[in-house]
Amino acid sequence: MKKSDFYYDLPQELIAQHPLNIRDSSRLLVVDRCTGEFEHKTFKDIYDYMDAGDCLVLNETKVIPARLIGLREDSLTSKIEFLLLKRINDTDWEVLTKPGKKAGIGKRFIFGDGALKSTVLEITDFGNRIVRFEFNGIFEEILDQVGLVPLPPYITEKLEDKSRYQTVYAKENGSSAAPTAGLHFTPELLKSISDKGINIVKVTLHVGMGTFRPVKEDNVEDHKMHSEYFRISKEVAGIINNTKKSGKKVICCGTTSLRTVEGASDENGHLEEKSGNTEIFIYPGYKFKVADELITNFHLPESTLIMLVSAMAGRENILEAYREAIREKYRFFSFGDAMFIRDTK
Repeated sequence: MKKSDFYYDLPQELIAQHPLNIRDSSRLLVVDRCTGEFEHKTFKDIYDYMDAGDCLVLNETKVIPARLIGLREDSLTSKIEFLLLKRINDTDWEVLTKPGKKAGIGKRFIFGDGALKSTVLEITDFGNRIVRFEFNGIFEEILDQVGLVPLPPYITEKLEDKSRYQTVYAKENGSSAAPTAGLHFTPELLKSISDKGINIVKVTLHVGMGTFRPVKEDNVEDHKMHSEYFRISKEVAGIINNTKKSGKKVICCGTTSLRTVEGASDENGHLEEKSGNTEIFIYPGYKFKVADELITNFHLPESTLIMLVSAMAGRENILEAYREAIREKYRFFSFGDAMFIRDTK
């Protein structure tokens, strides 16, 4: 299976630069994973595709101001940019550095006029850095003062309201990117879904840049995913297990929620309370054990995310759906419109 099998041509003007004023007014392309047929809807219509007893799985991770711009301590003129990827302990983080050549082992950097200082401890196999931060006070509070929201590079316009890059149910600090499929939900829509008898459960997967790391290998199977922290509670595991036993559907909101439940389940699709790191890479040929349906956005060509949705709905079905979305001028990527992959079997 080749990386080029997942390429499509996207006009630049279809890349959404800002969110819509009303979250659930986004368009929704409904794709039948069994037949490949699709429908054009509005996101709030997602309510009509859920039945009492189904389970909607949300990722309640919260984006932190993970982008830091600072200076090398010994020169105060040489700029450096850090993107926080994964917390290791109270002081140490794995970070992406730009430019990397300036961040050798032992190099020290300062951020926010010295409110935050760091030392490079090691270089990972992926070329990221393990750094140790020095600060007085509470790290999260300092980060709020000196850090920036890490918007994807294809978003070139300023985001006026930082809360729009958070889901309305975001709770657990730790992500360097938003679980964007959840950006379409409003509190009112979630209440309507709950009132209909759908169980809404929340898991945590802290989204790192590994999710979006380009696939460099021509052979898809040779790509290695970067690990990301996840957590599923005992209560949530029980609700999902009971949903499967009763023959109802597990609907994952976003590829991160789906990777969480699939990565944490045993061979029979059974879940237990669990936390740790997952490197699960889902591409066509994968047999889903837990997730039946998926709410997702439109993803970059040749990305691990378009490979994941192709595993669920079929590569040709997804590529045809993307062509249809382009013809109908859907908005793409993080602030764009949504897709719902449903199961009618």
